[in-house]
Amino acid sequence: MKTLLASTALMLSLALPAIAQEYQPDPNARPGGSIIITYKDDVATLDPAIGYDWQNWSMIKSIFDGLMDYVPGTTELRPGLAERYEISDDGMTFTFHLRQGVKFHNGREMTAEDVKYSLDRVTDPATQSPGAGFFGSIAGFEAAGPDGLSGVEVVDPLTVKITLSRPDATFLHVMALNFASVVPQEAVAAAGDDFGKQPVGTGAFSLAEWTLGQRLVFQKNADYWRGGVPYLDSITFEVGQEPIVALLRLQQGEVDVPGDGIPPAKFTEVMADPEQAARVVEGGQLHTGYITLNVNTPPFDNVKVRQAVNMAINKERITQIINGRAVPATQPLPPTMPGYTDGYAGYPFDPAAAKALLAEAGLAEGFETELYVMNTDPNPRIAQAIQQDLAGIGIKASIQSLAQANVIEAGGNGSAPMIWSGGMAWIADFPDPSNFYGPILGCAGAVEGGWNWSWYCNEALDAKAVEADSITDPAAVDARLKLWSDVYMGVMADAPWVPVFNEQRYTMKSPRMGGADALYVDPVSIPVNYDYVYVTE
Repeated sequence: MKTLLASTALMLSLALPAIAQEYQPDPNARPGGSIIITYKDDVATLDPAIGYDWQNWSMIKSIFDGLMDYVPGTTELRPGLAERYEISDDGMTFTFHLRQGVKFHNGREMTAEDVKYSLDRVTDPATQSPGAGFFGSIAGFEAAGPDGLSGVEVVDPLTVKITLSRPDATFLHVMALNFASVVPQEAVAAAGDDFGKQPVGTGAFSLAEWTLGQRLVFQKNADYWRGGVPYLDSITFEVGQEPIVALLRLQQGEVDVPGDGIPPAKFTEVMADPEQAARVVEGGQLHTGYITLNVNTPPFDNVKVRQAVNMAINKERITQIINGRAVPATQPLPPTMPGYTDGYAGYPFDPAAAKALLAEAGLAEGFETELYVMNTDPNPRIAQAIQQDLAGIGIKASIQSLAQANVIEAGGNGSAPMIWSGGMAWIADFPDPSNFYGPILGCAGAVEGGWNWSWYCNEALDAKAVEADSITDPAAVDARLKLWSDVYMGVMADAPWVPVFNEQRYTMKSPRMGGADALYVDPVSIPVNYDYVYVTE
């Protein structure tokens, strides 16, 4: 996620050394202790095949592991459950050698069969994983189902061979995603649909308690395979906490990290107080906040209507609502992502031209619609600004302000005509332009339970995206990024989104929290890398 690699490094994932430099634990870390994290909303699931929002992402990452991982606080790949790996000369076959003696939380040792089961499960359409499309380059993906992936082979109990159907420049990053986490089949079978509430993994923490609507408690995995971590004995996630209240509790020493961040209404006040400002952590992120326009819902099935909405939104005014902590967006990719199209100005803020487009679409009098939004500040206020802008061209949008899980459900089942993505806006899962396309703009994401909430599917652009990701030669990086630029310019012509802004990330921590600042704005473990933070008292 979020922190930029050098552009050429994006092409080198297939050329990484088979054994990366191991991260050295913090010599100043104090083992033990507990921390409290707050959230306004409860967590929807801890199933790594299903969970796909910023709130549960780092929780899942602390309960489960995948074959690949990242050096904490960075986007540098390193082996995870795979002790080492080998790549064939043609880049089409990956052989992963697993660490011996890794145990699931239920005490059973992990084997290569578990890796195959997990990859088969996440790609089985019956699982309805929003991340299934990430694995599209594995041989047999198109026929994935109960019989599993033909391209995933168990060589022996500690060796897995994965054969691709096409070159994939992003494959090692995919193996580091939560969706590629290894799970035990017997635990999934025993829990059934409740596996997301009864997760069993190999991660640094296990779930000790989940009282719906109140708290989740994670406890240290004493048998964790990675030596020296985690430092904390336990983590309590208190849910149902309004961000304003959470900030007050942080100021009173009752909370260690407010999971929803600094309330926008309090941001200026916090930054003006030197004592509080000293505890603020700022980090860059590969982020875009956007409005989705459901292309299956009239009149958004008309490209002129979608283009008109793009021209109706005053993005500069919206960035002011969040204290200027963002820049207006012109396209799906953020400016620091390779593949971003320099010089592209996007759709101008031009209500008169927007009205003209509506008239051309036969809607000179406007129309009525619904705008869904997550109910955590500042998102309802942003939705009101969008509502006002739409009213300026004759579109009457009623605001549906709901809990995050309900907005995600409406997007995934196609019932929401428009969604403001704030609080759920896209932050890259890994630092490559492909990640802003497949799950949220590609045909593979336009499925029940998916995250392509515009339900946009352009097969010609999908083919161009596959072509781009099939370029694995580091010398051809410019050609690959040009293809991705072309893909996103094609998206903007079709206008299934209104890209609104690219946001910086701010959070706070209590005075007793230790560990590098990068762990609190970790580009992969959004929002916090719990495995490596600690308390100093």
